[in-house]
Amino acid sequence: MIQATPDPLDQAPSAQTPVADSTLSPAPDHDAQVKSAMGWLHTARFLTTAAQLHHLPAYELPEIAFVGRSNAGKSTCINILTQQKRLAFASKTPGRTQHINLFALGRQAQTDAVLADLPGYGYAAVPKQDKIRWQQVMANYLMSRENLVGVVLLCDPRHGLTELDDILLEVIRPRVEEGLKFLVLLTKADKLNKTEANKALSIAKLQAGGGEVQLFSALKKQGIDTVALKMWQWTHKQEALGV
Repeated sequence: MIQATPDPLDQAPSAQTPVADSTLSPAPDHDAQVKSAMGWLHTARFLTTAAQLHHLPAYELPEIAFVGRSNAGKSTCINILTQQKRLAFASKTPGRTQHINLFALGRQAQTDAVLADLPGYGYAAVPKQDKIRWQQVMANYLMSRENLVGVVLLCDPRHGLTELDDILLEVIRPRVEEGLKFLVLLTKADKLNKTEANKALSIAKLQAGGGEVQLFSALKKQGIDTVALKMWQWTHKQEALGV
């Protein structure tokens, strides 16, 4: 909203009057931001699905993509973050999802961001030609989607980042260097003891190529607030800074 600029002669302070710096509002406190982030994610609703990039709608809304191997717990992560049991389809058959699924975020008729659930990759039972097609679609999406502001890569820490994960990292590295936000989530962290968790974190940080790394457990609800807040801050920069 554009505000009228007051006449400086009418607003000039006296010598004894301290001048308040009103260029920035106080930044919201951490708990308030987490609450806003969780409420915002809960608004997630299905937007559209696409098997090819040219089927995706064009808009300027910030988009966050979730990627990872078929058994990394991607759908479960999305569902727990949005507090919805079946928003993202968690199939018992890994590799079943073959499309990019988009979910709108924000109040109805006031969408302010989009969550993209990309097909899981690496499942052995999927025909080779389908694997190649999915990988090409994802690579093209990650390299060319102009409104993409962040990528969340999910990885089972018991297996670590695989060769396919490394390929994905190479694909997005140029964009990360240009400012694309990137987070590696080590899922199923409840299956690790403290020593194993610390080791997995250390290894993943070395491999993450400039991205952040954190532990995550849908079962224990570990890391949910942190991830929600990051996503909200990625897409609400002015509000996060209190501008």
